[in-house]
Amino acid sequence: MIKIGGASGYWGESSMATPQLLAANVDVLIYDYLAEITMSLLAKARMKDASKGYAPDFINTAMAPNLRTIAEQGVKVVSNAGGINPASCAAEMRAEVERQGLDLKVAVVEGDELLSEVKHFAERAPSDMFSEAPFPNPATIVSMNAYLGAFPIAEALAQGADIVITGRVVDSALTLGPLINTFGWQPSDFDRLAAGSLVGHILECGPQATGGNFTDWRDVPDRANIGYPIAEVQEDGSATITKPEGTGGLVTKATIAEQIVYEIGDPGAYLLPDVSCDFRNVEITETGRDRVNVKGAKGTPPPPTLKVCATHVEGWRGGLLVTFYGFEASEKAKDFADCAFDRAESTLRSKNLSPYTDKSIEVLGSGSQFGDEQQADEVVLKIAARHTEQAGITALLKEAAGMGLATAPGLCGFAGGRSKPTPVVKLFSFQVDKSEVVPTLNFGDGSVRVPTLDVVHTNILQTENVRINAPSYTDEMIDVLLIDVAYARSGDKGNDANIGVIARHPDIFPFLWDQLTESAVSDHFSHVLEGKVQRFALPGFNAMNFLLTRSLGGGGIASLRNDPQGKGFSQVMLSLPISIPKHLLAEIEG
Repeated sequence: MIKIGGASGYWGESSMATPQLLAANVDVLIYDYLAEITMSLLAKARMKDASKGYAPDFINTAMAPNLRTIAEQGVKVVSNAGGINPASCAAEMRAEVERQGLDLKVAVVEGDELLSEVKHFAERAPSDMFSEAPFPNPATIVSMNAYLGAFPIAEALAQGADIVITGRVVDSALTLGPLINTFGWQPSDFDRLAAGSLVGHILECGPQATGGNFTDWRDVPDRANIGYPIAEVQEDGSATITKPEGTGGLVTKATIAEQIVYEIGDPGAYLLPDVSCDFRNVEITETGRDRVNVKGAKGTPPPPTLKVCATHVEGWRGGLLVTFYGFEASEKAKDFADCAFDRAESTLRSKNLSPYTDKSIEVLGSGSQFGDEQQADEVVLKIAARHTEQAGITALLKEAAGMGLATAPGLCGFAGGRSKPTPVVKLFSFQVDKSEVVPTLNFGDGSVRVPTLDVVHTNILQTENVRINAPSYTDEMIDVLLIDVAYARSGDKGNDANIGVIARHPDIFPFLWDQLTESAVSDHFSHVLEGKVQRFALPGFNAMNFLLTRSLGGGGIASLRNDPQGKGFSQVMLSLPISIPKHLLAEIEG
């Protein structure tokens, strides 16, 4: 058995996890910093300074204060903090090890960086794998990274690395790599690789597995001291998820189920570099207080390609937040926004500048996020725009700031400097054959190629839904909101939103499946949805996942939305009305 602690879920995560997990005597610490939006942020950082492009928090707040304890306990560390500049991250890490006089071996997994091949890919002109947009102008591309798998991490550990720093790898690989190294799993052990990937998926978002972002948030004790997740993993890939003793938070079947459905798309074909995973019949069992066992993931051969994410500069963006309160505040806010844009667009015409490529007005507090706007007397106005030139955004910010004495009464806001235009760094995703990507290891003395794996591949596009039996409506029915009978968790994949829904009682699942149709969900999200809705079943734990394509206004930094990653979409989903048998509601409440 090996104990792995999930110490970070994003760049900016709290530093409280590492001491907790070290006190719990974990064998491995993993630090995940790289969301897709983070790649855009790191690209912008490297544009300003070629030595940047990694997560400095990893060195400064996670490692430096705890490095001596890590060395004394023999804990292995694996992190994708290297971002788009893992060599610089590793150099700083080695310098910190030397400053503290420790004997720790730092390895870097490289080979994901493909920016030098941008002209080659431009000639091939692949379209975006999600939106089918054409390949960007090569001159605008600032990063290009393939998603590597877990075997290079395992090889680094096998060669004696104490700290493994990677660039872009799939998030779950941070956990799967140590499992491969510990248990000797082979490239053809697909079920075990899928099970290990499931564990990695649960750990990769840190405290989201231990009560963070949980639907029933009031049930989570001592959130300020929330415990970070620990996976106790057996050789067959089954695992018990728990947290350090004496910490806050909550580990239950529901908190783990919410994390499993998070951002997985088709749960029957969750495609990774090392394995194609099927999570539809995963079993989740509470075995004690804050102890939950997960097993049942199945695996098949992985696809022959790797996903590549390129970031490219496409114009400028900017916006601001102001508040209105008092009578008819929401109408006053809209009037302010309209006037600001009218003035700014007049400025554009006077300077022979093109119109805005995108505009956004959201009156937060009036129901704009739910698509059901109503009058409100206390709101926050968010206005934003994109333009091909910096001057276009400057015009909007200047004219909006200049509206202060000419608007309706009730305008206010926390004092601060005026917002500034920023470059739009967009994400472009495509696929390359694995043979075109060469993972390497570097221990500080030059790069060495990682041995090539002998593994079969398969072309899996999408699985067919399993059949769910129709419910019986013979009992007295009662209308409730979905939140009364289900949990939900939402997130993003580029411009697509994922919403997972889990029934609170197994007998309720057929009623949810019968009523939460693709059409019903499409209608409920019509105010943001530009694509279609796909629905997938996970009957192993009475759950379903919805993929809302083209629903995030471009996604990530490219989006002007207040919620560009769809994190609140679960709350909108949970407001849907549902009819269920009255006795089932009584069972949930009782």
